[in-house]
Amino acid sequence: MTEQFNETMLDAMDSVQEVKVGDIVKGEVLTIDDSKQVIIGIIGAGVEGVVPLKELSTLPVEQATDVVAIGDVIDLVVISEIGKDKENGSYLLSKRRLDAKKVWVEIEEKFKNGELIEAPVTDVIKGGLIVDAGVRGFVPASMVSDRFISDFSDYKGKTLTYKIIEIEPSENRLILSHRAVLEAEKAEAKAEIFSKILAGDVIEGDVARLTNFGAFVDLGGVDGLVHVSEISHAHVVKPEDVLSVGDKVQVKVLSIDPEKERISLSIKETQAGPWDDIETKASVDTVLEGTVKRLTTFGAFVEVFPGVEGLVHISQISHNHIATPHEVLTEGESVQVKVLDVDGDTRRIGLSIKALEEKAEEEVVEEEYVEMEESSGFTIGDMIGDDLLDNE
Repeated sequence: MTEQFNETMLDAMDSVQEVKVGDIVKGEVLTIDDSKQVIIGIIGAGVEGVVPLKELSTLPVEQATDVVAIGDVIDLVVISEIGKDKENGSYLLSKRRLDAKKVWVEIEEKFKNGELIEAPVTDVIKGGLIVDAGVRGFVPASMVSDRFISDFSDYKGKTLTYKIIEIEPSENRLILSHRAVLEAEKAEAKAEIFSKILAGDVIEGDVARLTNFGAFVDLGGVDGLVHVSEISHAHVVKPEDVLSVGDKVQVKVLSIDPEKERISLSIKETQAGPWDDIETKASVDTVLEGTVKRLTTFGAFVEVFPGVEGLVHISQISHNHIATPHEVLTEGESVQVKVLDVDGDTRRIGLSIKALEEKAEEEVVEEEYVEMEESSGFTIGDMIGDDLLDNE
């Protein structure tokens, strides 16, 4: 009986696991002390260990019960031995470090395969972003975005996608880039757009930027340029006079250069032209309000519709004789004009100002005498002479 008992005890002692620093062990949660540390029974060793709160998880936690419960069996790594009694002593254990080691292995595998990772931004610091990828990752400020950002505070709490730039598990260094992801997405979008659109296509876009020479329109990943001359049929001095960033606009593709990644666009080509249906809008004898745009030696050009100018010949400016249009008109002046003739094909309109003005009395009399001459065959002198003879 005694021999059998001794053999059983020896077998039990032989089966006891020897615990060393660095070992990976299984432990049962025995107690949770004030939610700040966990007492663990190391299975197969007959000894206990302690897991401080900071060693429970790779994520920040406020209490141990957020991670484990009594009776849980978890994998741990032995950090150090505490206490002098090796048989009944305690060990400092870590779940966090073991989890982190597994995470590093996974991240290294993704890095080798060129895979992207997702992780939330946990903090914003002067030099960039701190993210939680299971282990601490860092995104330098220059790698956050593909455009300048002065304040990164809006990124805190957001989950972003990153490209792994540098990884060194032994130094806990993980450098990530969100900018690389954005640039890759834009490159892919550009390639898709250039493969789909053709010159002549009419598509919708958003006004992304305004410059003094035109507007850049985002077509869904690539910007095209609408030159200031292609914004409207009417003359545009500054793009911001008629457009705002964010406006949705219809544009016609004028030309594409995939090699230089340039797309020329037009807004005015999608709109009805000012000369469309002009023979209806400005039919003969119609009276219109216009603005004197240019004065020349032979007449005045008057804008009667945006982008539509007609000519008032010098002979149609006034009933009085004038040497130049400058004598009675000034550029920018508003005038009433009557349509004399219109040709939509050649884009020409003949206008008259004097047709809307009353003739001076002397001019009316002169015209009446002319008409009499033409109808009777006698001159004014003949008729006046006869009258004088009769009076004598």
